[in-house]
Amino acid sequence: MPEAMDKTGASAPDKGIFGTKPRNHAARLRAVVLGIAVIAGAVGVAFYAGRGKAPPAEGAGHQHGAAAGADAAQPVMLTSEQARRIGVTYAAVERSALAQEIRTVAQVTFDETRVRAVTLKFDGWIDRLFVDYTGRDVRAGEPLVSTYAPMLLSAEEELAIASRLARDVAGTDAAAAANARSLLTAARQRLLNWDVPAAEVERVERTGEAQKSLMIRAPYSGVVVDKLVLQGQRVMAGDPLFRIADLSVVWVEGEVFERDLALVHVGEAVDVELQALPGVTRRGRIVFLQPTVNNETRTVRVRVELENASGALKPGMYATIHIRSAGGAPVLHVPRSAMLSTGRRDLVFVQRPDGMLEPRDVVRGIATDERVEVKSGLRMGETVVASATFLVDAESNLGSMLGGMAGMPGMDMSAPGGGAAGTPPPSAAEDHSKHDMPGMDMSGAKAVTPQTPATKSPAKRPSPKPPTSAPAMDHAMHDMPGMEMPPTASTPTKASGKAKTTSPVKPKAKPDTMPAMPGMKHPNG
Repeated sequence: MPEAMDKTGASAPDKGIFGTKPRNHAARLRAVVLGIAVIAGAVGVAFYAGRGKAPPAEGAGHQHGAAAGADAAQPVMLTSEQARRIGVTYAAVERSALAQEIRTVAQVTFDETRVRAVTLKFDGWIDRLFVDYTGRDVRAGEPLVSTYAPMLLSAEEELAIASRLARDVAGTDAAAAANARSLLTAARQRLLNWDVPAAEVERVERTGEAQKSLMIRAPYSGVVVDKLVLQGQRVMAGDPLFRIADLSVVWVEGEVFERDLALVHVGEAVDVELQALPGVTRRGRIVFLQPTVNNETRTVRVRVELENASGALKPGMYATIHIRSAGGAPVLHVPRSAMLSTGRRDLVFVQRPDGMLEPRDVVRGIATDERVEVKSGLRMGETVVASATFLVDAESNLGSMLGGMAGMPGMDMSAPGGGAAGTPPPSAAEDHSKHDMPGMDMSGAKAVTPQTPATKSPAKRPSPKPPTSAPAMDHAMHDMPGMEMPPTASTPTKASGKAKTTSPVKPKAKPDTMPAMPGMKHPNG
């Protein structure tokens, strides 16, 4: 196609989409470089705008250390009505001597020094059993069993022979008389070594007759706590037949924690109460402290001795030992309910002159049932919270926690209904024109009144008319890959621009509620 000619006869430049085409290669190259520069500049602006603002300086933003360090309790202000509602009472710090008392559960047991066993020093058989049940009271010298012992019978016969021989040679040769007396002495001593009663030995010497059975009598008075033989049973030398305990004196044994050992001393008078004898307090003394600490319970056994002439105290009874120590020097102390122990520290709430309840760390000392010593942290005459300390501490910790959160981004800790001084109240309608996201151009967008999305019309019903307040929007370019939009009641065509009317689609038995995603095959499609 021939070039157009201007008035001077020169060819005119071609007109393109972006204006006049350059006539030479250099002008065309400059245009390309300029376009690339413009595109690169736009991309750079969009990139830096998308990064947002620079992170805040350290210490000016969200500090977790501030919130973590807010666990320290803060002063609390309570009105009289609030204090009455949660049950807060007050008490003064006092100075006096504290008399401590240790209570421990104990049990009555035998006095081990008054328990003895009845045994034989020779082999034999039990011919007859006179004490035939456990728990029977016996008196000293009372018959217990009758035994037959061949060795004992032989020894008595030897004593009888030696006794006759000594009488026969008494007036003859002096050497023979001396030998006979030595034999008599040896036979007598053998029986005595077997604990045969001296009266029985004298009878054998006088009569010259040995008995088949020997009566074993109780060596002392007491209660049979163990009966270990039956009638007709064979016993060996050293086997115990009975265990007899004297219950005129009993022991009461309990456990004391190692932290209380400084208040327990041997010889100290204590009070003992028994569950079986309510209202009766018995007085005794500590006679023994175990020299070792139990590794499992961290306690030390303490033993109290009590008189039991009436026999009212029986081994196995439960008792309570009260160990009271005399008060020492005067010390500062507060009610036990006033001190709150957190595991790492002990604190009390002190009422200041302005009415604020100030938490204060203290060092505790000895404690009684009602009072606890304060070694440091308080002064004489100060007023402390005596009850509901836990609730006051919870209120204090809540205030400190909220104070630690005040510096966190987005946390407005001002009081409701009023901001800080100089801060204007928020307006009813806020302009969001400056809140555009980076890379989005909203300059040409028109305000569209939000509409409530219409629900899908059931079959055989006319579709609802579109709202007239806003123009209909074309969603033809909004389809997601792999999604097939169902035909609407009126779909414009590109060729004619006319609306093609289609009949409404009847719902299926199982409506398709999940559109097909890329790469997924719908079971109904």
